[in-house]
Amino acid sequence: MEGDKEPPSDSSNGVTKVPHFQVKKWRATAIWAWDIAVDLCAICRNQMNDVCIECQASEDEINIEDCTIATGVCQHIYHQHCIGRWLRERHVCPLDNKEWEYVKCGR
Repeated sequence: MEGDKEPPSDSSNGVTKVPHFQVKKWRATAIWAWDIAVDLCAICRNQMNDVCIECQASEDEINIEDCTIATGVCQHIYHQHCIGRWLRERHVCPLDNKEWEYVKCGR
């Protein structure tokens, strides 16, 4: 028959190798997750390695060290000024609505 191939044979001992299985169909699946080092503040939408909108609007000289990052138990991170302003109105994380609790504050 045309297109049929014979299984490869090992010429040293005369044994014919038969494949254990043949792949008929293959579908690739990808899984992704957010890295814990999020690059945007979900409140002001500025880069986390940049200052928040409050610091940008300030007429004082901008110092990136003064604009700290706050991390919650839920592992979401925000600029300290942004989450501080948010927590005056609501006491939950903006992304998952769980009670906000600080884990770390600083760069």
